[in-house]
Amino acid sequence: MKKESRIHIAFRLLRLVKSLRFSIVLAVLCGILGALCAAAIPALGAWGLAAFCTHSEGIHPAGFFAGLVILGILRGLFRYGETVIGSRTAYTGMHILRDRIFATLRTLAPAKLSGREKGNLISLIMADVEQLETFYGHTLVPAVSTAFYALTLSVFMGAFHPVLGLLALTAYGVVGFVIPYVSATCSKETAAKLRQKSGALSGYLLDSLGGLSETLQFGGSAQRLAEMNRQTEPVLKAEKKMWRIEGVSRGVTEACVVFFDLCMVIIAALLYRNGDLDFTGVLITSICLIGSFEPCLEIAALGSRLSKTFASGKRILDLLDETPAAPDIEGAPKVDFHGVEVENVTFFSEGYPVLKNASLEIPENTIVGLTGPSSSGKSTLLKLLMRFSTTDSGSVRISGTSIENINTQDLRNMESLVTQDTYLFNDSILNNLRIAKMEASLEEIQAACKKASVHDFIMGLPMGYDTQVGELGDSLSGGERQRLGLARAFLHGAPFLLLDEPTSNLDSLNEAVILRSLHNQRKDKTVLLVSHRSSALCIADKVYSAERGDIKTYK
Repeated sequence: MKKESRIHIAFRLLRLVKSLRFSIVLAVLCGILGALCAAAIPALGAWGLAAFCTHSEGIHPAGFFAGLVILGILRGLFRYGETVIGSRTAYTGMHILRDRIFATLRTLAPAKLSGREKGNLISLIMADVEQLETFYGHTLVPAVSTAFYALTLSVFMGAFHPVLGLLALTAYGVVGFVIPYVSATCSKETAAKLRQKSGALSGYLLDSLGGLSETLQFGGSAQRLAEMNRQTEPVLKAEKKMWRIEGVSRGVTEACVVFFDLCMVIIAALLYRNGDLDFTGVLITSICLIGSFEPCLEIAALGSRLSKTFASGKRILDLLDETPAAPDIEGAPKVDFHGVEVENVTFFSEGYPVLKNASLEIPENTIVGLTGPSSSGKSTLLKLLMRFSTTDSGSVRISGTSIENINTQDLRNMESLVTQDTYLFNDSILNNLRIAKMEASLEEIQAACKKASVHDFIMGLPMGYDTQVGELGDSLSGGERQRLGLARAFLHGAPFLLLDEPTSNLDSLNEAVILRSLHNQRKDKTVLLVSHRSSALCIADKVYSAERGDIKTYK
């Protein structure tokens, strides 16, 4: 991962939500006006008090109190506007980020995500994006408005005497910017480690929940719990260090506020004694400074939290910067399916040649079988045909056109892949099937399920096609999930079916029904059937054998 400064990260995060720039400017404006109204209240009060103490004439009590009331109302309105607009901007920004993240994950899948911990990705999508709410809602707007506010008040107090203006500017700079910067710098590495360790812990926890039955069955609870505690320790250690830094920062900030307040009173009194400042100036500048630290204190409180925010932002930006293994292709001429040719294809995975000069031909409207031992490159070939990854050498052609020159969406419409493990969403059977064809009628879905020998099973359920399958399809057996996967492929209606062990979890009766369906569709479908079962391969017109990356004619 490349190192980036926080300023660069901040600008990149802002560019991601550039459509919200008007809302950000409006929130900043409300923040500035609200802060100025808040500062004007004690200043006006100090002026009135000074006028009362010096028996000055010309001040009207009704106008004085009306001015205080108006400033108070305006302060509330501007504060409300800043909060509402800032919060809406922050949550809209989080929505935009999640949309960008999901779009990136779609382009990276499946090749770039196959080795990733799912829990870590969930932590990034949820916790890391939530952290950026602090940046968009409670950092950007307050920082800009506080800087303008501090500069304005410093000029105002400098009008009484330049030394007082310089003191005020120094006070605001130290409390609102120097201390938060030092705090954020001290916690930078700890925050990055905290986000990394938290993501790893989330991944381990998700993995433990997924394998809970196996853990209980084989008595691995103690070992799993010990490992979870071991991974929790660095997270708690980092959290405690962050709390310590935040506590020290808060203490130093409060001490500095008191110190600068005393300095203002003492220096103003000395200037008054030397005749360089009148009593009104002493009172107004002292009260103004004492009552004007609230916006700076809000920024100071963000110091250590900003470290976690930028650490989360860096993780998100690193994901968005990743390039897909097979970028989507658009704008190419449409290609109709008329068979597949694989010629001298070589593919490496982590330096290991999974396929070596592999070649085979799949004519239109035929069933081609592919057999061979595990790890011989069969599933890899299917992924290359789907263009989930790209070949290192050689070519894959559909209708004589390289798949590198076919629109990705057209390629997906031409192909249906059924893997060994069918994923089912926590939804009804009907909605799980409709993923393959959103506009499909119930009759089309039932016809596809009959071809996959699963219609009778579904109709035997209490709620039929509206039955909920549970999380990850846990309420169904492996064979039932596999048949639903086949039904999806039939419903999709693609001319080219890629079947990876489609009958591995089925009994001989259901296997025979599905093979008969495939055999009956051979006039309209082209099928690449990967299987270890000779009973499944008997319907193939030609069978290839894969072994150690080589593909040869089997029969």
